[in-house]
Amino acid sequence: MAVSRQARVPKAPVPEPAGESGPRARMKRMLLDTAMDLMQQGRIPSMSDVAEAATVSRAPAYRSFPSQASMIQEAVHEALGPILAFPPQSENPEERVRDLLAFAFPRIEAYEATHRATILLSLYQWTQRKAGTLDEAQIVRGHRKKLLANAVSPLRAQLGRAAFDKLTQALSLIFGTEALIVLKDIWGLDGDEARRVAVWAAIALVRTAAAEASRHPGAGTAARAGP
Repeated sequence: MAVSRQARVPKAPVPEPAGESGPRARMKRMLLDTAMDLMQQGRIPSMSDVAEAATVSRAPAYRSFPSQASMIQEAVHEALGPILAFPPQSENPEERVRDLLAFAFPRIEAYEATHRATILLSLYQWTQRKAGTLDEAQIVRGHRKKLLANAVSPLRAQLGRAAFDKLTQALSLIFGTEALIVLKDIWGLDGDEARRVAVWAAIALVRTAAAEASRHPGAGTAARAGP
């Protein structure tokens, strides 16, 4: 399976993972870089594809990654990179959401082919699971849940649990690769235009949630007092 091709994005040198060093760690690093290069070309590489492109046998590839899914999972984590550690600088929830999206969308677009390939693999795994033929670990997605909850955390007490969850769920519809795909593929927007639309929609959602809480000031307290 292939997705739209995309230019290779230069990667800064990444240190070996804490607690790992030596030839094995360097081999894993090289294989992961190779996998990401192939994904940036619009491919969903198998373990054999990565080993061949890296000019090594399949044995070290399988020692580094137990399955294709685990390899893709690490590639996605690497592609997301600094987004996962994004530190909000403001206590204003609108500014926090705006800053997160403004920071994240260019990085997501830079590794767009990698993320599209991951979505494609995730959908393929879904069909396998429905058919009862999935024989490897599933791709796990959902980083946006923690990121968005952290962004709007100043509203947690005001909204109460149910409204807070609804807000983060709504924000998840306009954050991430799927939102970028809709705005680019269906609406023909470029990356900057897509980011501006997503930021506008996110701020509108935050304001709506805060306004609803202001009109019903006891709702959040009641929700917090519940079981």
